[in-house]
Amino acid sequence: MTSFYSAEELAELGFKSVGNNVQLSRKASLYGISRISIGNNVRIDDFCVLSAGKGGIEIGDYVHIAVYSSIMGEGKVTFEDFSGISSRVAIYSSNDDYSGNFLTNPTVSSEYTNVKHADVTLCKHVIVGSNSIILPGVTLGAGCAVGAMSLVNRDCDEFFIYSGTPAKRLKERSRNVLDWEQKLRAALD
Repeated sequence: MTSFYSAEELAELGFKSVGNNVQLSRKASLYGISRISIGNNVRIDDFCVLSAGKGGIEIGDYVHIAVYSSIMGEGKVTFEDFSGISSRVAIYSSNDDYSGNFLTNPTVSSEYTNVKHADVTLCKHVIVGSNSIILPGVTLGAGCAVGAMSLVNRDCDEFFIYSGTPAKRLKERSRNVLDWEQKLRAALD
């Protein structure tokens, strides 16, 4: 037995859809699997947690989700093509109300809580560094890079590098990844 599911096993797990050349660790935890779509050439490493709420999780082509990462919440989480997250990244599309005006945690009925849900999008060529946290409602623009141990609580512009807690825009990022994408696609045709 290999550490990744076979194509046949993946087809039987109950995903909304699953592409070709998907490497999904047998040690990953999957919840709401019928609301998870996985594209082609995707790798999801050991000990990742994908918990798809009502909005689901949509993973494009050439996406990597590194070891110990978690993606969870009721809002939709989208990974566009060529995006990826490093180890221990946490992406939340839901968040409790911390004001003290409501109860918190999933053991309490929703009528007593004030949980907010909002979609999260990682556009094409986004890379997120280790131990970063992405909060609900955030869109990381195409080509955006987020440094390790950053807290992203608002949208990030295309082709800029962000870092810090909260993440701040530091400088422009090269757009050479677009040329490399075209070369890869041309080689595949």
